[in-house]
Amino acid sequence: MRAAVETTQPAGRLTVAELRARWRRLDDDPFVAAIPYKLELNERGSIEVSPAGPRHALLQAFVARELHRLLPAGSTFTECSVETEIGVRVPDVVWASADFLSRHPPLDDPFASAPELCVEVLSRSNTRVEIAAKVAAYLAAGAREVWLVDENRIEIIGREGPRMSSELGIELVLPR
Repeated sequence: MRAAVETTQPAGRLTVAELRARWRRLDDDPFVAAIPYKLELNERGSIEVSPAGPRHALLQAFVARELHRLLPAGSTFTECSVETEIGVRVPDVVWASADFLSRHPPLDDPFASAPELCVEVLSRSNTRVEIAAKVAAYLAAGAREVWLVDENRIEIIGREGPRMSSELGIELVLPR
């Protein structure tokens, strides 16, 4: 199916192979490395920049640490690149099972599909439309769950929609 996607892109959209190649060129560019923000590529290959403040960083670190503690059978990553239908996106935190990692070595950049759990820590600069598109893209790319984290709560979303609890069997209580 991926080959069909690569050959039938809507006008202006890059193929998966073109996005991957552009991502890897950016990853090797020392000028891009000097940009102090998270970078993503949209489906047209344009760079999108997301500023993050201390509260965002605190929540990102907290979620990563807790996922590592609560789900030791897999690996937790911060800001790892994932190929999606809306470009190369960079969830703030992901958790990947050992099975996922056996199929997608961490040296793959970006991951060709989404790990089981993708987490977005929400910022003031995020729009509802942007976040809804990312949630749908992570789920379409293979994520079992997407968590949206803000200062007050964690929203858990699966393919069927919002969930009351994680199917991974864990619960996080946010720091105050």
